[in-house]
Amino acid sequence: MTEHILFLSYGKDSLACLGAIEKLGWPLDRIVHAEIWATCDISADLPPMVEFKKKADAIIKKRWGIEVEHISAIRGGEQDTYERRFYGVLQKGKFTGTIKGFPLTVGGWCKHLKYGSNIDLRKDILQGNSGQTGTDLRLSNEKGKLVQLRPENGGIAESHEIFSASPTPQGTEKHTVVEYLGIAIDEPKRLERCDGVTKKSPLAEIGWTEADAWKWCEENDLLSPIYTTATRGGCWFCHNQGVDQLRQLRKNYPDLWALLMKWDLDSPVSFHSDGRTVHDGR
Repeated sequence: MTEHILFLSYGKDSLACLGAIEKLGWPLDRIVHAEIWATCDISADLPPMVEFKKKADAIIKKRWGIEVEHISAIRGGEQDTYERRFYGVLQKGKFTGTIKGFPLTVGGWCKHLKYGSNIDLRKDILQGNSGQTGTDLRLSNEKGKLVQLRPENGGIAESHEIFSASPTPQGTEKHTVVEYLGIAIDEPKRLERCDGVTKKSPLAEIGWTEADAWKWCEENDLLSPIYTTATRGGCWFCHNQGVDQLRQLRKNYPDLWALLMKWDLDSPVSFHSDGRTVHDGR
């Protein structure tokens, strides 16, 4: 059994893969997107992006008949969020008892907040340890498996295992996965990631450039607002963003800005690695 999966970022290249796959006549079984949360009820995306994802999901469901799977991480039986990690208390070292505050590393907690600390959900999906599509999934590091959220109340369905890291039993059909990557033909360095077997680029196969991807998204009402309302994508609290982005956050989203200012005051670590704080970006 071979499963064909598109990991969707909602950027122009990954969305344009849908058009390229359609033109090529390639199979597509699942579309997966990893969500990051600032708090339990505040997305890491800016509000226009949150709304765009809903709109794009509806278009995808209607045209391709596939419901996008939104996944995110659970740690210790609870939803993992940026705020939860921020206020996590250090358990060892000379700073024992203090909160972590802003992340020290360049990558922050990006991968952990997408896929979990102890199990790489993306890898688990690619290994074929999956059972259902079109569901809201969370990764449980505590029990080493994925659980499905009950749609009626968002609670965790007890011992409802969907993904398991166990190997395929002997005598059963081997599960293989083909991953579609949103890499355009004019990105030769990134195209080196494709092996043409388990990792394929529909855009390169059809000869589409980044400009072609942009055009297709525009024509199909699937161009992300990040290209017109922001200078960068990603999390609104990212410590790698510049002063201009912080000023836009303060101007357009005062509630999010206020939360970031609170974190800045509470953090024992500066927002930027060079010692600059959020307040310096005002």
